[in-house]
Amino acid sequence: MTDKAFEQRRADLVTRLGNDADMAGLTDQWLGKAQELGYSYNFDWLGLPIIQYPQDIVAMQELIWKIQPDVIVETGVARGGSLIFYASMMELVANCGGNSDGRVIGIDIDIRQPNRDAIEAHAMAKRIELVQGSSIDTEVVDQVRDMVGDAAKVLVCLDSNHTHDHVLEELRAYAPMTTPGSYCVVFDTLVENLPDAAIGDRPWGKGNNPLTAVRAYREESDAFETDARIHDKLQVSVAREGYLRRRG
Repeated sequence: MTDKAFEQRRADLVTRLGNDADMAGLTDQWLGKAQELGYSYNFDWLGLPIIQYPQDIVAMQELIWKIQPDVIVETGVARGGSLIFYASMMELVANCGGNSDGRVIGIDIDIRQPNRDAIEAHAMAKRIELVQGSSIDTEVVDQVRDMVGDAAKVLVCLDSNHTHDHVLEELRAYAPMTTPGSYCVVFDTLVENLPDAAIGDRPWGKGNNPLTAVRAYREESDAFETDARIHDKLQVSVAREGYLRRRG
């Protein structure tokens, strides 16, 4: 099979997955139970908890390799595994002939000292810059914008407070930092479709979550399009409708 034929076969399979209602039903059922059982908490990246689905990790790897960003901005540090993942991908890109100075900026309202210590002690810390403060505080946003500077390729990941209002403000602040052709990825849009038992005692839920924020932001701005094919091929993902590609 030629490369062109293989790519067409793969595209056809993704389309078939995306259009299969039975598969969608099974996926929603699985996601609901997996979230209820804390599935995403079970994985590490290079020694630190990443708190992501393996499928989304693979998707992010594909995007980083394709875009080869100069800067990745992430809101929501948690235990640091995602920052280490992004930094390690930057290291791989550099070792494969890409930008040798790729950086990751991590923002969180509360970077707990044990987590900070683990991040700063890691071999990938050389590529990471931490900012403590609310991701929607104007001073923090201005600081991050200055840190991004005139980077030619910027990838943004939003994964902090998952309420509608907070994510919408994050989108207004950070999505414009995304460079044309790159992505602003909004995690945990799946909350909109989760059963109550899987959400628990959280300040977000149906009608008040990252997906509702994404939809509201896309009504405000036509700068982004949803890359539905990423979700269609993953199926198991926390970011349905959350892989937003900047036009241009």
